[in-house]
Amino acid sequence: MPTFHWKAACLALLLALPAAPLLASERSELAWQMIDSGALVVDVRTPDEFAEGHVENAHNIPLSDVATGFAAIDKDQPIVVYCRSGNRSAMAMQALLEQGFTNVHNGGGLNEMQETRLELTPLN
Repeated sequence: MPTFHWKAACLALLLALPAAPLLASERSELAWQMIDSGALVVDVRTPDEFAEGHVENAHNIPLSDVATGFAAIDKDQPIVVYCRSGNRSAMAMQALLEQGFTNVHNGGGLNEMQETRLELTPLN
């Protein structure tokens, strides 16, 4: 009779589970910490959405252009991606990680990031 390896089975199960997603406020707070430390901030919404408003100093590389739009960027450059709700930026983050980028963070949605920025800004 074959021996069952409980430790190996538990480890395999844990590794198969996705990492717990960050709460919205946590992901946008981390995004701002990275941006304040020099991360490249990229809005992956469409150019029309970008024109309606965006994070200061953000670059617009729509999700449809992620495969080629980051070609000139160092793979170790810290990057924060965001969109309207966090869904397209999650897809962009995954695509960048698959391209070999090593320090990419999904900041979530524009409103979420703007609200967090207001909460993090100290009053005079």
